Amino acid sequence: MKNILLVCAAGMSTSLLVNKMKAAAENKEEDIQIQATSGGELNKYIESADVLLLGPQVSYLQKDYKSRYADMNIPIEVISNTDYGTMNGEKVLQQALELTSE
Repeated sequence: MKNILLVCAAGMSTSLLVNKMKAAAENKEEDIQIQATSGGELNKYIESADVLLLGPQVSYLQKDYKSRYADMNIPIEVISNTDYGTMNGEKVLQQALELTSE
């Protein structure tokens, strides 16, 4: 199973994107879990994450998270403004899966 974790400021704006990603994941043969959280709640979920994607509005946290979670070897990347703004679940899912296969 692949666990994809999305982080945004309040954990709310990514909920629609998570739903679109889950819909796109239904067509995949892999078992994929996708969830969203706020930065303040991240520690509750980070242990089970295979990849961490940040909403563009919290991209400033990327450097801190990469440093804080370096020993966990979790890819931490920012979702593009375009994919986030258009809620392109397929593209964001593809980004996450590519990061977990590296």
